[in-house]
Amino acid sequence: MGAEPLLAIVVKGFPRLSETFIAREFEALERRGLSFALFALRHPGGDAALVDNSVKAAPRYLPEYLHEAPLRVAQALVMARRLPGFASAWRAFRHDLSSEFARARVRRFGQACVLATSMPASVRHVHAHFAHSPTSVVRYAALMRGIGFSISAHAKDIWTAPDWDLQRKLKDAAFVTVCNRAGFERLAAQGGGDGLHLIRHGLSPELLAQAVRAQSRDGSAEGDPVRIVCVARAVEKKGLRTLIDALAQLPRTLSFRLDHYGGGEMLSALKEAATALELGDRVTWHGATPHAAIVAALDRSDLFVLPAVVGPDGDRDGIPNALIEAQARGVAVLSTRAGGIEEVVSDGATGRLVAAGDAVALARALSALIGDPALRTRLGSDALMQARRDYDAEAGYDEIARLLNERTGS
Repeated sequence: MGAEPLLAIVVKGFPRLSETFIAREFEALERRGLSFALFALRHPGGDAALVDNSVKAAPRYLPEYLHEAPLRVAQALVMARRLPGFASAWRAFRHDLSSEFARARVRRFGQACVLATSMPASVRHVHAHFAHSPTSVVRYAALMRGIGFSISAHAKDIWTAPDWDLQRKLKDAAFVTVCNRAGFERLAAQGGGDGLHLIRHGLSPELLAQAVRAQSRDGSAEGDPVRIVCVARAVEKKGLRTLIDALAQLPRTLSFRLDHYGGGEMLSALKEAATALELGDRVTWHGATPHAAIVAALDRSDLFVLPAVVGPDGDRDGIPNALIEAQARGVAVLSTRAGGIEEVVSDGATGRLVAAGDAVALARALSALIGDPALRTRLGSDALMQARRDYDAEAGYDEIARLLNERTGS
């Protein structure tokens, strides 16, 4: 029997197809000898079976809603009141509740009681993936147990959380990792200080293509269309409606097809829009798809498009993993100036960028790239060279493991 874990990690849900990068990180931490207890705030969704997951730590699920497990929550509350830091956690919760009087805030405290009383006694540190609800739970639980906590911040959690919430979490956290420069600067402005660490997501070496596939399609052959691929959840910040509107503006004589991969709540509306704009026979909606099939689709494609935008609530992408994977396969990318995308796409060098939400500009760029296979080849080649140089996942895993080992005394 192995030693009891010194570390606990909390995520919102596990496994999740849109967060496969988290599973890859956990696998890397386990390869580096880190043992951890894994907790999730909710059970996995219907796409869990599509995740290539070999994480050894078995996830334990906290009650997603307190009323669904009243006895478990009540017992945890009684036990939590005996913990040395319960009074500190209660004060922090009451302070937060005065700023956000909401049922969700009460739910986080109840989940924290369950977490604090469920973690092995050996745990010395707790790490949260995402700075919103998982960190709220972790912060209260860590206070109850009298131990430290840290955060991995990504995208939505950085841009949609209120300033006061981020400031309190940053003040109390032992360290915070951020995967993109835009998010790093946002947290630095909220008082992140020396505890902030910029650690970008990287790629496994096997994802790097050996060479760029020669491009020849130019949109002139009806029977051999330019293959455009988009890998993105059908949510507001991915800008997929802008993509549909842009495709509808292309000349009808231009031969192209779009393959979209991903689920999401906007999928039905997007399909209806494509049909209404007479794009039905040019767009294929594949839905949630395993990663190996995504890589195969990239290898068949001529152009990758991600028309990301900033959502009405401020939500935006960091550095989309699908985009850097396309670059690593040597595929030319067309994207927008939103979130952290400009950190990995240099317009005219490693891809093309247009203004976010501008369907006219996106249509012009699409038309130019569809008709110019030599340009697509050059952009794909330069992007692949960048990926080989800069997208080393192992270096990032080493840094995260070091930070966690320092906190657990491993």
